[in-house]
Amino acid sequence: MMAQNQIGEQIRELLLPQCFNAAVKAGAAIMKIYQNKDDYDISLKSDKTPITMADRIAHNTIKEYLGPTRIPVLSEEGREMLYEERRNWDLFLLVDPLDGTVEFINGTNEFTVNIALLADNECVASVLYVPYYNKMYMALKGKGAYLVRDIIPDEDPKYGRKEIESRVERLPLIESNHSGFKVAISRSHQTPETHERIAQIKAQHPDLEVIEQGSSYKFCMLAEGKIDYYIRTTNTYEWDTAAGELILAEAGGHTRSYPEGEQLKYNKEDLKNPWFEACGHNYKK
Repeated sequence: MMAQNQIGEQIRELLLPQCFNAAVKAGAAIMKIYQNKDDYDISLKSDKTPITMADRIAHNTIKEYLGPTRIPVLSEEGREMLYEERRNWDLFLLVDPLDGTVEFINGTNEFTVNIALLADNECVASVLYVPYYNKMYMALKGKGAYLVRDIIPDEDPKYGRKEIESRVERLPLIESNHSGFKVAISRSHQTPETHERIAQIKAQHPDLEVIEQGSSYKFCMLAEGKIDYYIRTTNTYEWDTAAGELILAEAGGHTRSYPEGEQLKYNKEDLKNPWFEACGHNYKK
């Protein structure tokens, strides 16, 4: 078993900046394609979800950039990896190179780059980049969650630990305090169960406002304090939640399976998540 306190300083000094830069570099590749629809090259994966040239290039960019770390990568675009090959990994990177492909295709700007570092199948560090908005979210287990603004997509990023730490803002943000009760749901993935859950919460919060939002950016909005609750009752995978879940947890929120209320597990034989709900730091049932 990997002792997390033994790798904490290494993550902070080396791995977190490398993941930060990998996400920025992937974001640059994504934005280059985003500006030219003729380059999207859309096809369907085995689960009938779309994939674009941006997904593929971002995947390759991250894998190549982080290759020198010698840490294995489990990515959405490498999902066919056998369980027998990964089941005993002590340390690995769980990556969604372009989360929110549907939003990318539809031009809603709501897509992210997710990179999570897992030790003993528990997320210990993560970065989540929103390239359209030039915002980087990051977390280190037990050390808090942070936002870094004005991180412009760059094909050759060179952010070091000191520069990153000089620019961070601790989450949640005081400026995000709001009145009313705000609930996020997926813009593209809703079911009757989604709306049943919202109706239940509205009985307790008559001022409830529903916000449709794509991608893992919903975790970031929760971590900032802009919204209070997020419900998901359609298929997601481990790479969709790992990075955002840690950022939310380190900002004082939590994510649980719905309706069971159990913690999400990672590096399972079946990489699908259960339905889940995520709550911000101010959430009161």
